[in-house]
Amino acid sequence: MSVAQTHHGRFLGSRTPAPSGDARWKLVAATMRRHGYRADALIEVLHAVQGAFGFLDDDGLRFVAASLRVPYSRVYGVATFYQHFTLRPPGKHTCVVCMGTTCYIKGAQGLVEAVQDRLGVKPGQTTKDGRVSLLEARCIGSCGLAPAVVLDGAMHGKIKAEDLVGKVEEWMKHDS
Repeated sequence: MSVAQTHHGRFLGSRTPAPSGDARWKLVAATMRRHGYRADALIEVLHAVQGAFGFLDDDGLRFVAASLRVPYSRVYGVATFYQHFTLRPPGKHTCVVCMGTTCYIKGAQGLVEAVQDRLGVKPGQTTKDGRVSLLEARCIGSCGLAPAVVLDGAMHGKIKAEDLVGKVEEWMKHDS
């Protein structure tokens, strides 16, 4: 087999074949190329994988490890250490509750518990139907709006538990 071919037909710039023929791997390969396949580009490459696919799966982690020539354990360790990365596909909607000190003091735990009770999932999980992921963030940098949440990328500050649950229920109603 030549450097230009794999069982999927192509290498993406390194000697490591992409996990699939999905064109999004070309975006990841471009990031690795731009950084010279250096191990110190690990976080940037993981961001590229998650940006392209929405999460980091085992095949993706193994591809990154082999491409950057770093141990899988290091890649997995980085992916699980930083809260930004997720190893599971996200739900159609995401509810991220800030758990920073100010938000926590102003009731963030109650927000998490209210959504958890309504959805039947714990932080870091997605509902069985794949509609909603409940996530916690260490700090989203909006202390003046505490308690703060990010709903599908939009910031909501000084939110009350009943209002948050109402927004989550709207997602459930409109997606059924």
